[in-house]
Amino acid sequence: MKIYTKTGDSGLTSLFGGTRVPKHHIRIESYGTVDELNSYIGLIRDQEIHSLYKKVLIEVQDRLFTVGAILATPPEKETLKNGEKRLQNLGIKASDIEFLEHEIDNMEAHIPPMTHFVLPGGHPTVSHCHIARCVCRRAERLAVHLNDIEPTDEHVIKYLNRLSDYLFVLARKLSYDLNAEEVQWIPRK
Repeated sequence: MKIYTKTGDSGLTSLFGGTRVPKHHIRIESYGTVDELNSYIGLIRDQEIHSLYKKVLIEVQDRLFTVGAILATPPEKETLKNGEKRLQNLGIKASDIEFLEHEIDNMEAHIPPMTHFVLPGGHPTVSHCHIARCVCRRAERLAVHLNDIEPTDEHVIKYLNRLSDYLFVLARKLSYDLNAEEVQWIPRK
């Protein structure tokens, strides 16, 4: 399989199912941002962090490939000619969202309660988490926008929302684990 096909040289690309759309199409923006998020999560996983976090992040990356596949498939191409669902064995399930909630709860049980907003930073690994969180929020906004145009699996939007929460709490937990300073944001008076 060749890496370059030259089929995108005119500014068009193919969705799952073969539909050609401009590369700036909201569907492309949506799954492209999920791909960007996945890369940032890989960067977090490459840091010196506990193996449990790495294991969770691998699971998240796997789910993000699923999210990307869902977002790359227009509703009219979800069903094959034989009536079978294109992504029949894929999907984001309620249990995927519950998994993130469970991990959030576990981390929050071991860190001080949050009393103020915190400024992103304090350690390079923590900063990577905050960048990933921001990219995740953008991916969520794009998925919501796409959903306004064409129906999107509601679990995808919920998963991205919960993942951004997970990344925020992971940043706080890593700050705690790394003895990094968590700078509170105190508004000027």
